[in-house]
Amino acid sequence: MNVVRRRLLIPAAATAAAALGLTTLTACGGDSAAAGNTDKFDVVASFYPMAFLAEQIGGKHVNVTSLTQPGQEPHDLEISAKQTAALQESDAVLYLKGLQPSVDEAVAQSGHETKIDAATLTDLEHHGNEVGGHSAEHDEHENEELEGKDPHIWLDPVKYAEVAKGVGAAFEKADPDHADTYKTNTEALVEKLGALNDQFVNGLKDTRTKVFITTHAAFGYLAERYGLTEEAITGLDPESEPSAARVKDLEKMAKADGVTTVFYETLVSDKTAKTIAADANLKTDVLDPIEGITEKSRGKDYFAVQEANLKALQTALGAK
Repeated sequence: MNVVRRRLLIPAAATAAAALGLTTLTACGGDSAAAGNTDKFDVVASFYPMAFLAEQIGGKHVNVTSLTQPGQEPHDLEISAKQTAALQESDAVLYLKGLQPSVDEAVAQSGHETKIDAATLTDLEHHGNEVGGHSAEHDEHENEELEGKDPHIWLDPVKYAEVAKGVGAAFEKADPDHADTYKTNTEALVEKLGALNDQFVNGLKDTRTKVFITTHAAFGYLAERYGLTEEAITGLDPESEPSAARVKDLEKMAKADGVTTVFYETLVSDKTAKTIAADANLKTDVLDPIEGITEKSRGKDYFAVQEANLKALQTALGAK
């Protein structure tokens, strides 16, 4: 799968937090504790889907900080010295190897006993269309996809639940005093993800078409889980311009497969999606890869945004 660097898009509201280098996500509202040395189990998470798991499983016993700011495109994260120090001082680090090279490097150099790599807790697969060619300038970013495998496992509720079980077990081992709570919280989260999976299964089992177009090839696991086909405009780079040949192919495919909608995401420009949609007389809508929650997100957390994604897919695919 071709990998290219994508632009940071940080809303003004996030700049103050960005200056601090860490986003504290602990449930104790307003607590701006550093990542380490609190009286709780201190967890540094690489980006939102990992931080959400840590919060849901850890509950009141954890202090969670995220290395990626709200609204920041996680693939492009470069860790600061302050963030590296916070990572070293934490009790555990939860990350997804292959998504953020600077995080992988910092974790590898740390002496952490509790390094939880989500990529080892479920099976990663090869997804995405090799669109847009490959150039030497992208070579340095090839490790962003672990051995060419798709890291977007959190968009499949079943895979995300598998990761949750592994994270829960790691928390129990690292902080045995609160193991019972972690076990209970993990079971509750897995059950909730199971219910979300049921919603997707039932909501997408009878649709007029099974094909959807996105700017960003992030939905391979979701498509595979629910018998859909994802067509990405420009592979993994929603900022780049598709070739004229690719646009023609998409227009033909849209007609043949009854596609109604071109999806774009909240953290990047909708320009390419809207241009193609206008040319092919299609609608546009948001399908959120949930790499971060901002004011533009259609919901306050993972579950709310996934439910919004399901509704968007049902509308676009003509659910009956």
